[in-house]
Amino acid sequence: MHVATKALVLRGVDYKESDKILTLLTQDQGKLTASARGCRKKGSPLAAGCQLLSWGELVLYDYQGRWTVKEASPERIFQGVRDDLDKLALACYFAEVTELLAVEGEPNPQLLSLILNSLHALDKLHKPLALVKAAFELKAMCLAGYEPLLEGCAVCGAEQPEEPRFHLREGVLHCARCRDQVGEGISMPINSQALRAMEHIAYGDPKRLFSFQAEGEGLRQLGDLTEAYLHTQLERGFRTLDFYKQLQVEAPTLS
Repeated sequence: MHVATKALVLRGVDYKESDKILTLLTQDQGKLTASARGCRKKGSPLAAGCQLLSWGELVLYDYQGRWTVKEASPERIFQGVRDDLDKLALACYFAEVTELLAVEGEPNPQLLSLILNSLHALDKLHKPLALVKAAFELKAMCLAGYEPLLEGCAVCGAEQPEEPRFHLREGVLHCARCRDQVGEGISMPINSQALRAMEHIAYGDPKRLFSFQAEGEGLRQLGDLTEAYLHTQLERGFRTLDFYKQLQVEAPTLS
């Protein structure tokens, strides 16, 4: 059976002398694994469409439950991401998270839209990388069923919590004085700028996901919170994130 679908390449593993095993997030079939035979040969018509983070039209062949890429026509390869190591490392982190959250064989248009929009933001929007990263992390958690409760203190109900904090395990906002009633786990301080940004990401129009302002301490808090929240809820780390953070540490500073 042949199936034509649009797909994003989330991961590619070299196989044999010239093949690849691809993890795809498809428009119609959800996440699936497919072999791309001969795609690493010089001049292969599959090469461009089977590279990591390529988005395009694929023709897949299913034989006894195993998928093979027969044709691949890329539409976006996000060249601005490929040309910048920091952006590429961050994009690979987005792909690793997406691969974890996607379910084999189940279409997830919202998750597909999120990673495509995030790659576009890295490629074209000239937004701070920390802002794009935070927006992706929190929105990914919302789509995975971990939407936070940010409308007032979860304990006393105060609309404007005093010395507000965000509880990572429970995913709720609370006053500093209500900390003991939230439960075990880590609570992190959150200032008004970071809170407004989280509200925009969690509750706002997905088409305007990156249309918010955050800078300085507010952006730093936002990034720390969204990363810690994702790690707490998914109970694991990501090697691609470790590499991205290593690049940030090693980046030269201007005197």
